[in-house]
Amino acid sequence: MMFRKLFTVGLLLIAFSGFAQEDLIINTQNREQISLNGTWHYIIDPYETGFYNYRYKEKGEKDAEAYWNNPNPHQKTDRKEHGYSDKYSIEVPGDWNSQDDVFKYYEGTVWYQREFDKPELAKNEHVFLYFGAVNYEAHIYLNGKKLGMHKGGFTPFNFEMPSDLLQEKGNFLVVKVDNKRHKDEIPTLNTDWWNYGGITRDVKLVITQQNFIQQYALQLDQDQDIEKSIKRKKFKLSGHIKLNVSSEEKVTIEIPEIGLKEKIDISDSKASFSFDAKKIELWSPENPKLYEVEFTLGETTLTDQIGFRKVEVSGKEVLLNGKEIFMRGISLHEEVAPEIRRANSMDDANKLFGWVKDLNANMVRLAHYPHNEYMTRAADELGILVWSEIPVYWTIDFENKKVLGKAQKQLEEMIVRDQNKASIIIWSVGNETPLSDARNDFMKQLVMDAKKMDSTRLISAALEVRYNRGTNFIDDPLGEYTDIVSVNEYLGWYGDLPGAKENSKWETKYNKPLFFSETGAGAKSGFHADKETRWSEEFQEWYYEETLKMMEQMPDNFMGLSPWILVDFRSPKRNNPKYQEGWNRKGLIDNEGNKKKAFFTLKKYYEEKEKEYQD
Repeated sequence: MMFRKLFTVGLLLIAFSGFAQEDLIINTQNREQISLNGTWHYIIDPYETGFYNYRYKEKGEKDAEAYWNNPNPHQKTDRKEHGYSDKYSIEVPGDWNSQDDVFKYYEGTVWYQREFDKPELAKNEHVFLYFGAVNYEAHIYLNGKKLGMHKGGFTPFNFEMPSDLLQEKGNFLVVKVDNKRHKDEIPTLNTDWWNYGGITRDVKLVITQQNFIQQYALQLDQDQDIEKSIKRKKFKLSGHIKLNVSSEEKVTIEIPEIGLKEKIDISDSKASFSFDAKKIELWSPENPKLYEVEFTLGETTLTDQIGFRKVEVSGKEVLLNGKEIFMRGISLHEEVAPEIRRANSMDDANKLFGWVKDLNANMVRLAHYPHNEYMTRAADELGILVWSEIPVYWTIDFENKKVLGKAQKQLEEMIVRDQNKASIIIWSVGNETPLSDARNDFMKQLVMDAKKMDSTRLISAALEVRYNRGTNFIDDPLGEYTDIVSVNEYLGWYGDLPGAKENSKWETKYNKPLFFSETGAGAKSGFHADKETRWSEEFQEWYYEETLKMMEQMPDNFMGLSPWILVDFRSPKRNNPKYQEGWNRKGLIDNEGNKKKAFFTLKKYYEEKEKEYQD
């Protein structure tokens, strides 16, 4: 198997910031680590006084007030115009919006600060500072020196902490976090979700050897005939390994449960490989089997929990392990609605997926950005198929090459982090992007990049539709390059009433599986009326009844849907004072955890679909 070299845009990152971000360390959960979660200090800085001088240029280390680092004066004549205090404290991980009313609508810069002691290190051990995600732009400083910066609110990053910079006690760590929206960022100015700011995911120190396994992928080889492999009970596994430094080494891969042990020769820090394995149980929603896999370099062993499965398109069908599947999906945001905050823990993931299981869904669309790693790990364990997406959303600047570079970087970080998650079967490169030549070129490039990085999954995006009374035609040019044709459908909510779906037909230019990535209608939980009264639970229930009737009349390439959305979520665009009050009400569950009538309508349909595909 050819080594799948990951697409990199590191030079673009240098051009943006002056600092090169280091390659991502994956599987930090199973490495030696020290958590930096907990209580941090903060300073709200709407004018970015701690970052720019009075000429609005970034301060340098020689400035008297070089960034807002350690505020303690060295002598009584020193002038310090900032300070960190226990009075102004904030929890990490967590968005700032939910922690104090002063942050509710705040978009701008907040400085985070905490101290930590140097961990005990053996000879040749190194320390990396790892962030699960910071929304949106982060600048990192240690003991007054800048380590680097990162853009992107939903993907991880890390920096090595120089040994000569680490102190035995009281290391002063500062993070400048800026969540302002900009036209030339990913996502752009206009979104339909809350712009939660802050250090929203785990922060940790990761301790490694001088030479260590930085990234790897291990999966079923895509070239094998999976039906023959199942009959023979003999499979081919393939993948690649990347060390952090260039060296000639051997890495041992073991799966003790099946008695597998293979030695891989590393050349110039990386290797591709393939080998046979016997008696593997394949991962599926019905049997989410994960194997303990051990990767050993020298005296250091790194473990991971990996499932093996093959997803592919065959004509008009999506096959999982050689069998046709129907995706009984639901979309969801990374949000704990009852607490009005970002989800950031395994408990949060289990809560959300508990509702998914109650719905009898077997698939989720994690919209509209990569969710935290607890979500994808929980999906692996629970047997839930996943669509994972980067926030190329609506009207970004498709003509700007730097914007394309930012999208490519987020795509790379999403794929690298989760390339060993069996649950993820679809990488999505965007949602509802308006047609133009520039858009088509931009989106096509992302599809091609995703396929180069990972050929073991399907690539898609929520495409555009030409709506007509009678027949709706899907001929978005991007559909030529995606593996499945996915569209968002809201007939009966935006335009007409749900009864109009009765005569609505669908056709697509492309002979590929058809998936409805969104459909839905709003309802204020507890508001009851006749079915034609908008915002009532009865209207939403009617909408779903008519939608599901329409789905039963789909062409034979129809293979699933992920309605919008599991739970009501916060959005500053939704301002009806009686029914919305800053919430998008299309959830099947309200913001207090109560299930609306439409939840049970969709649940019944999914129970019937499950039985149909079992038969």
